Amino acid sequence: MTQYTPIANIQVANCLYDFINQDVLSGLDIQAEQFWQRFSKLINELSNENAQLLATRDKIQAQIDQWHKENKGENFNFSAYKRFLKEINYLVDEVEDFTISTTQVDAEIATMAGPQLVVPVMNARFALNAVNARWGSLYDALYGTDAISSADGCEKTTQYNPKRGAKVIAFAKDFLDNAIPLKDGSHSNAVDYQLVEQQLIVTLQSGLQTPLQEPSAFIGYQGSINIPEALLFKHNGLHFELLFDRKSPIAQADLAGISDIMLESALTTIMDCEDSVAAVDATDKVIAYRNWLGLNKGDLSEKVTKGEQTFTRVMNQDKSYQTLNNDTITLQGRSLMFVRNVGHLMTNNAILTAEGKEVPEGIMDAMITSLIALHDLNNTGQLQNSKEKSIYIVKPKMHGPEEVAFANKLFDQVEDGLNLPRNTIKMGIMDEERRTTVNLKACIYAARERVVFINTGFLDRTGDEIHTSMEAGAMERKGDIKNTPWISAYENNNVDIGLACGLSGKAQIGKGMWPIPDQMAAMLSTKVNHPLSGANTAWVPSPTAATLHALHYHQVDVFAVQEQIKQRPVAALDDILTFPVVKQPHWNEQEISDELDNNAQGILGYVVRWIDQGVGCSKVPDINNVGLMEDRATLRISSQHIANWLHHGICTKAQVMTSMKKMAAVVDQQNANDPLYQPMCDNLDDNIAFKAACELVFSGCEQPNGYTEPVLHHYRLVKKQAS
Repeated sequence: MTQYTPIANIQVANCLYDFINQDVLSGLDIQAEQFWQRFSKLINELSNENAQLLATRDKIQAQIDQWHKENKGENFNFSAYKRFLKEINYLVDEVEDFTISTTQVDAEIATMAGPQLVVPVMNARFALNAVNARWGSLYDALYGTDAISSADGCEKTTQYNPKRGAKVIAFAKDFLDNAIPLKDGSHSNAVDYQLVEQQLIVTLQSGLQTPLQEPSAFIGYQGSINIPEALLFKHNGLHFELLFDRKSPIAQADLAGISDIMLESALTTIMDCEDSVAAVDATDKVIAYRNWLGLNKGDLSEKVTKGEQTFTRVMNQDKSYQTLNNDTITLQGRSLMFVRNVGHLMTNNAILTAEGKEVPEGIMDAMITSLIALHDLNNTGQLQNSKEKSIYIVKPKMHGPEEVAFANKLFDQVEDGLNLPRNTIKMGIMDEERRTTVNLKACIYAARERVVFINTGFLDRTGDEIHTSMEAGAMERKGDIKNTPWISAYENNNVDIGLACGLSGKAQIGKGMWPIPDQMAAMLSTKVNHPLSGANTAWVPSPTAATLHALHYHQVDVFAVQEQIKQRPVAALDDILTFPVVKQPHWNEQEISDELDNNAQGILGYVVRWIDQGVGCSKVPDINNVGLMEDRATLRISSQHIANWLHHGICTKAQVMTSMKKMAAVVDQQNANDPLYQPMCDNLDDNIAFKAACELVFSGCEQPNGYTEPVLHHYRLVKKQAS
């Protein structure tokens, strides 16, 4: 049983109370009693409003359900549908044109374009890997992935394969020719890089000496001017280094002695308290907050064992260089950190009201993650996150401008409670719920003085699309939904509205995750579409992927693309509102069975780790044994899709249960080599994870907005209590 300390008219779990008082407040000019009094005041003032917003969601969904029941099929009229959405305030009146006025935004967000990582903050090792992914080895990223073909004797081997290495170096020299072209010749023929007469001179095999086409691309160096250890360049706003380690076998085989190329990679990272974690109680929340504290103080560390070697991983230091004018410049050694708070829906037992009710978790996150970030603002640690003295919070799963306005009000009150200047806390708005998409301009307006980020999320957005229009009819097969008109309209609308509201040069416009971490060749060929879409950031699943995705931002000048996009017609609201209902179900029994198996396998593969091991995000094998990055967004779409087909009689409960049992055996087999895995099929009737997965499907229509959190949290708590 959780033990609580009563203070200031609330009850705080002892583990959280001690952590705040002893660890977080130490070094801050805030007294414990003062903090808890202000926190209690905020909780008591805003909790009811939070609950009212959730009640409004339920009311609107009930109204939409009823309208579809009365108007679906041949009775459906699109114009009448739009009028109805306006009558119930699902579609709000459009706001006048405006430009966001956010100030004190770090360059990584405002004026640079590059990859973004999202990692579970509860996992210290992942968090450290991500924050250190600001710089990544291009040679390692190419050599260690399928970005370089294994054909013709170029496979990865236990020892270094010179043939594969040669392919890596050829790829890298092509990159240099495109990013920092020489006035004459190619980097592939370079034999020396010299710093002479206040410029960089490159000597070629022929003996010709040539400068860069753009000499200003050279920024500085490390080591001595005669024998530099590193040369720093800048292209499209991103830095990269040529490294010269004469002892390296790579350098010894290179004409110019280059040992590696380090790319500025993950400019920003979202430390996630939400979709990618399984935090269901006070103990879990303290793990998340403790890691966030270590990241803000710069002292987070983790012991790592690789093979027979054990070492301690810490946060990278900044990087310093000399210029040819003998000035010193310093570059950030770490990814700039956001923290993603929980949305408005969930509560947590870490803090209770005086009456014993759980407090909204989003309110808790806002106050505590901001309190912790004071260590960065006050420079109490050895490293710095925000040079602009800002706190960056991504707020997910908000439904429409009223909820964004509430988050803005919450941030106002947190700032007041922590004695911070107004708009110190910056807001990232996830455009992943349908009511936010169709009112995006009004949503941005509601946070116009602090918004620094908007981002599309196909999976959550599709889950909400299905749930919102559950009564409209049976949805297309999950793979075919990607080809329906609303998807591209949704993605384009996010960029169109963001640019119209002045986000370019002030904030990030982001795109979603590459979900297949083992397929980097495919990512290299397709994810360039994200910067081409006008997005100045996009999510990647690993530091290696961040380094490879950084190449796309050297290929594409995103800010130039944004200027072109401003001239195009904006995406059509009618397309966004066209839900993906199949006109006439035409699938045979095998196709239905295959669809159920695909969804069921994905659901079970994710849920069993969430419930049994508390893993909120991981690489989960799909039905074809391809590893996919899974979090609650993928679970939401799969569970809602089966629920929709059940609701409309495409399949029966018996068919779904047959598929669930069959896929439980498949998932057990896929995890057979995991020593922590607990097989479901040993006792399906009493298996907690299997029960959770079934409830997500069979009660999918009743879940609030189709979210999976209520079911997952319940069964995870049951599992923890049983362990």
